Amino acid sequence: MSDERSSNNQTVHRSWLEKIVQTFSSDPKNRSELLEQLREAETNQIVDAEALSIIEGALQVSDMQVREIMIPRSQMVCVKADQQAKEFLPQIIESAHSRFPVIGDSMDDISGVLLAKDLLPLILHPDSNRLNIKDLLRPATFVPESKRLNVLLKEFRATHNHMAVVIDEYGGVAGLVTIEDVLEQIVGDIEDEHDVDDESFIKQVGSNDYIVKALTPIDEFNEHFGSSFSDREFDTVGGIVMQGFGHLPKRNEELTLQGLRFSVLNADNRRIRLLRVAVS
Repeated sequence: MSDERSSNNQTVHRSWLEKIVQTFSSDPKNRSELLEQLREAETNQIVDAEALSIIEGALQVSDMQVREIMIPRSQMVCVKADQQAKEFLPQIIESAHSRFPVIGDSMDDISGVLLAKDLLPLILHPDSNRLNIKDLLRPATFVPESKRLNVLLKEFRATHNHMAVVIDEYGGVAGLVTIEDVLEQIVGDIEDEHDVDDESFIKQVGSNDYIVKALTPIDEFNEHFGSSFSDREFDTVGGIVMQGFGHLPKRNEELTLQGLRFSVLNADNRRIRLLRVAVS
């Protein structure tokens, strides 16, 4: 009986190896062939779908530039160097970010980065006169819009920085990028201050401002916003937005449908993940 079980195990083991050998029987000559073989491996259940998605994302970042994923200048949350704690703390609490560029007279005058955790002493010493924001500044890292994401990720790892200020060809501030922004291109969504709870599709973040999962069912979206989007062609609001754009939108692209302004917060080359919806 044990000999029969051993024989069966060897057969299964040999079958698994044969699948791998058959899948990669010839060396891929370019990236397209490599991806084709990997997708065939996923179809044959040698590589699972999640692993394939991560591999595709890792290959994708070498072709992407910082400008494609950066948070644009207009959406940056900054602290002014001459502000008192009581002036900038409400903004820090509302945004819930962990790092903030500190600016002087203009957005192009960045003197450093303020970490939210460095403000913890205010709990023990709430007197804002005791705090000098310039004493808490960390050096800011600057990168060009054209920098490749794989190079940026390597630099983030080497320097232990988590955020960089993006500059344009004229030396002006174009936006900022975080290590999370890069990693999300590889592994998909990472829970952050924008994410909606698993139990909820819609989260209100302002009086007329909402964060909405692209997978929100259309009927639930319509009920919440009083809209009348049809569910004949699509099941989710992401499908409606995709149709409105006429293409797979990139992060920060906007459009208005039925009086609602949709902004893409998170998307990759395969799908929309997260939207900001503003009610006019």
